[in-house]
Amino acid sequence: MSELSKSDEASSRRGSLERWLRERNCTEVECIIPDFSGVARGKIMPASKFWQEERLRLPEGVFVQTVTGDYPDEDTTDPTEPDMLLRPDVNTIRLVPWAAEPTAQVIHDCYYNDGREVDLAPRTVLKRIIELYDRRGWKPVVAPELEFFLVEKNIDPDFPLKPPIGRSGRPETARQAYGIDAVNEFDPLFEDIYAYCEKQKLDIDTLIHESGAAQMEINFLHGDPLELADQAFLFKRTCREAAYRHNIYATFMAKPLKDEPGSAMHIHQSVVDKITGESIFATADGKLTDLFMAHIAGLQKYIPHAMAFFAPNVNSYRRIARGGYAPINVQWGFDNRTVGLRVPVSEPQSTRIENRVSGADVNPYLAIALSLACGYLGMIEGLRSTAPVTGSGYNLGYQLSRSLEDSLRLLRECKPLCELIGERFVRSYSAVKHKEYETFFHVISSWEREFLLLNV
Repeated sequence: MSELSKSDEASSRRGSLERWLRERNCTEVECIIPDFSGVARGKIMPASKFWQEERLRLPEGVFVQTVTGDYPDEDTTDPTEPDMLLRPDVNTIRLVPWAAEPTAQVIHDCYYNDGREVDLAPRTVLKRIIELYDRRGWKPVVAPELEFFLVEKNIDPDFPLKPPIGRSGRPETARQAYGIDAVNEFDPLFEDIYAYCEKQKLDIDTLIHESGAAQMEINFLHGDPLELADQAFLFKRTCREAAYRHNIYATFMAKPLKDEPGSAMHIHQSVVDKITGESIFATADGKLTDLFMAHIAGLQKYIPHAMAFFAPNVNSYRRIARGGYAPINVQWGFDNRTVGLRVPVSEPQSTRIENRVSGADVNPYLAIALSLACGYLGMIEGLRSTAPVTGSGYNLGYQLSRSLEDSLRLLRECKPLCELIGERFVRSYSAVKHKEYETFFHVISSWEREFLLLNV
């Protein structure tokens, strides 16, 4: 693109943003980017400055902060900490529905001074994978399902989490999977969540009560992977903000309560021809295609190497356990919820694969990117899947890492994945996660004090 074209594009972008903000009388704008952990980073600025600002900047090092706010010991970025240029994606501008004054939020993409997109940005990683599909004439389609727990406010991290008290005045003590009355216990909260989502045009579909005490699940309508990642990213923030206003917490930890199931972000994924819109996974009469089988095979081969993105935190691996309603392997089957890769019953055009490995604590951009990347590698390598499982996948043993350390090792050993998502990105992400892993081992748990203090 010529410099003149870039200037025209920037002018058009500023003009559309200015009109949007003026029409809604916005006084502030939250300029947001997601970091490796999916935390919203950025700047808040007056609306009057936002549409005049041509060069909003943040240091590149913002991506390599750990979840505790530290930086990795390994230096994987430019030691001079150069600035990135932030460019707003006009398609992501939304009102902040809980703000006291009219406030906008807009997700930004990050660029270097020479015009290249920043390779450390999770949004860039996902866009890179989508582009690979596009070059083949394919269009990926996804639909996340996001689980979370409601818990009592917990201001002392030494105390275990507990289910909150609902309208009955009593906490939930038994599992109420798909229970309508159990959801109604928190009707005022969910009314706020739905209202907030509607104002932000987040396309959430159904709300159900999941297996755990005060565990819920929100399903998103299927669509473009980048748009759905944006929506999942914003929904997490929305859900937490709504819960604060009802004096409780909403948590997306993978395993927040020891005696309850973990929380997942299942990813339904399919692929269509970008010109015709027809599924490339099944024929009109429902016959599964070679590309479908290869996509599954790619997921089977590469998910174990991508676990650092599907289970990105030390807590994530508490969910990957036999009997915990989470998959322990990459077996696949038709309408089988005990395996890592489920193929739901559907019409041929809707033929899809549900990746059930991913936890709710993921960065949605990276989880969706890696899930699509695994399937993509299977298709271009012409891989063949195993036979579908008809019984319980829990009886077939573990095929997934049991710790973040093992997952990071497997990631670094997988050259095809590293090349696909970027060697520098993998080095930086691994450095951040290693730092978090080491920080975790500085903490002595209550279990150790209870059982080891006087017994060993």
